[in-house]
Amino acid sequence: MKCSVLFLILLLSSFSVSCKKQTESSANNWPQFRGPGANGLDTTRPTPASWDVETGDNVLFRTPIPGLAHSAPIIWGDRVYLTTAIGPGEAELKIGLYGAIAAAEDQGHHEWRLLALDRQSGEVIYDKLANEGIPKSLRHTKGTHCNSTPATNGDYIVTYLGSEGLFCFDMEGELVWKKDLGNMDAGYFKVKTAQWGFASSPVIHDGKVIVQCDVQEDAFLAVFDIENGEELWRTPRSDVPTWSTPAVVDVLGRTQILVNGWHHIGAYDFNTGEEIWKLDGGGDIPVPTPILGDGMAYFTSAHGVFRPMRGIRYSATGDITPPDIQETNDGIAWVHHRRGNYMQTPILIGERLFGCDDRGALTCFNAQDGTIIFSERLKGNGFTASPVSDGKHLYVTSEFGKIWVMKVGDAYEEIGIYELGDNCLATPAISNGTIYFRTQNSLLAIAENG
Repeated sequence: MKCSVLFLILLLSSFSVSCKKQTESSANNWPQFRGPGANGLDTTRPTPASWDVETGDNVLFRTPIPGLAHSAPIIWGDRVYLTTAIGPGEAELKIGLYGAIAAAEDQGHHEWRLLALDRQSGEVIYDKLANEGIPKSLRHTKGTHCNSTPATNGDYIVTYLGSEGLFCFDMEGELVWKKDLGNMDAGYFKVKTAQWGFASSPVIHDGKVIVQCDVQEDAFLAVFDIENGEELWRTPRSDVPTWSTPAVVDVLGRTQILVNGWHHIGAYDFNTGEEIWKLDGGGDIPVPTPILGDGMAYFTSAHGVFRPMRGIRYSATGDITPPDIQETNDGIAWVHHRRGNYMQTPILIGERLFGCDDRGALTCFNAQDGTIIFSERLKGNGFTASPVSDGKHLYVTSEFGKIWVMKVGDAYEEIGIYELGDNCLATPAISNGTIYFRTQNSLLAIAENG
């Protein structure tokens, strides 16, 4: 009897330790674009409020990364994973604010590669060839041939290389399967020859891979089995090209996939692809990802006549399009029709929703009723990467590698503006007190005391 009791105690103790380790490991992971739930938050530990790349103060490492890519870093366990595209010569990247719509001309032979780095030292653990050939579509002069951020569940890494296909690897970078999903022709709907490159990132949920493919022709939303690449369902969509990554939310036991758009913002059933609700109207070049809150999701888009910021109730059903974009209804809790974002995905920190447009107009909203708490102009020239936070500090990145660090609160309180020493259009990752910036030429890790 005593042996049985002792065995049970040891078993429960072991289970408790195992659960604790799993919880800690999960808390330290940043498995997709903008981390868990695409929320841009890691409150595990405070992150540095200042650093100096020249002196090395609070710099953990800087590792050179070959090629050109805006795909963001993801983190699982003790590794950081990145994708990149390496072409002939040095790829030109034109950053800042400008209105040119022409594509870049660099269609030589490219290699798309998957890299794993040690998260503490920055040492490259492996650098694997994922795909090679001449790109099947063009890129914008500010974009790359590798814009989509990979996703992982700890067993597999999935990356979408646009027209090159959807690829799944094991954690050591060995190819498991790939799918050719056709030509991902993403560009300006008014001038279809102006190809800009694909950018929507895959999302992994419950052993399945979700991809949003809003392109010029034959757009769709689809779900695949992560183990073998089997297509489980595909729902056609009718919208202009978008560059938004889907979000997943559970509503009263029903899992929904939320998607941004212009004519077809909405939600779909995760298991069947059935449409749950839809909304028409907004900016005509949708980029930001839907953000999840307490009973509400937040959508924004810009370009053209409108650039709305909206709070949409999870309970929305059917067509919730109002007669006027400034109106609300049972599905739309609140809206500001000219306060939205172009490139950046907003961030929700507690009851405050922060959004920054490409010109640096930062607005803090009350997430529940949409009241504007404050607005401030950041004096930078182009903002593409989305903000991240440790819950206390807000980090906003400019294309020229300047980071605005602010305290999270009901008034604008700037701590400082710090340099990365390189251009940066990729959204940072945060894990366990360290911020990982993927710049044009390197992966830079910022941590207290380095």
